[in-house]
Amino acid sequence: MDLTGAKWRKSTRSNGGGGNCVEVADNLSGVVAVRDSKDPAGPALAFAPAAWRAFVAQVAERP
Repeated sequence: MDLTGAKWRKSTRSNGGGGNCVEVADNLSGVVAVRDSKDPAGPALAFAPAAWRAFVAQVAERP
């Protein structure tokens, strides 16, 4: 998976205290990438945009 050109942003749902932070890159064609902000050189997960939207919708429904 080539993430060259990915523009990473911290999730608005991440812990603001520097602990559990997730970064998302959704500017790439055909893929949404997710990584741990504490390990930016580490692995990233890649989702099809429709799968990412479905995941976010399910998470948003939870209390």
